[in-house]
Amino acid sequence: MKTIAIIQARMGSQRLTGKVLRPLCGQSMIAHVLQRAAASKRVDEVWLATSTNVENDELAAEVERLGFHCYRGSEDDVLARFHDTAKAAGADVIVRITGDCPLYDPTVCDAMLERFHAAMQETPPADFMSSVFERRFPRGLDTEIFTVPALERDFIEAHLPNEREHVTPHFYHHPEKFRALSWVNDRDLSSYRWTVDTPQDWEFVQIVYEALWRPGHLITTDEVLALLEQRPELAALNADVEQKYSAEQKLK
Repeated sequence: MKTIAIIQARMGSQRLTGKVLRPLCGQSMIAHVLQRAAASKRVDEVWLATSTNVENDELAAEVERLGFHCYRGSEDDVLARFHDTAKAAGADVIVRITGDCPLYDPTVCDAMLERFHAAMQETPPADFMSSVFERRFPRGLDTEIFTVPALERDFIEAHLPNEREHVTPHFYHHPEKFRALSWVNDRDLSSYRWTVDTPQDWEFVQIVYEALWRPGHLITTDEVLALLEQRPELAALNADVEQKYSAEQKLK
């Protein structure tokens, strides 16, 4: 059974254009995201899914330079882009990650995949798992897992604009169709924002990386939390940023 991580990213971010290629401690931000996803022991391959728009040529070239797979598809129909990436990869299980999460935690991914693979053997088998049914992780550690058969059904039956743009809302909207599992963190860290969507987010991530990153080392969640205990003012840098589209909106 082949499990892949698909990272969705593009250059046309409205609030921080080109953020995925911004330099962060000598590498592009997307390089850090790809490497962190690849650190998952239960992921067989990491793919980046972007669009065919010419503005993403540089991003695709960077991904290929780093030795990762890149699939290019629709700009607006991200669900179709995921569906076609999964087909190209010959995947059975998909982990969905967004390209603006340079502090993504592969240990969370591994723990979720262990439970999900076990639940696939149950009756009825699991179709979908999410860490945001009840948010207790920092924003930026969000993880969604689904089977390719569930993705296929999602692709065929999802018609609302937000279901095509954001890949998984159809799973949330139709619990009668899919067996969904929730993954909840032991500690409530939902007040933290570790994703990059605005200049304030970028300032936060830069400071964290400059304090904690070193070659060959993946910054851990515990290290970030320890830094924030020492320097609580850092969390305030982007505390007031409003999420453009939150995972919680998928539940509505």
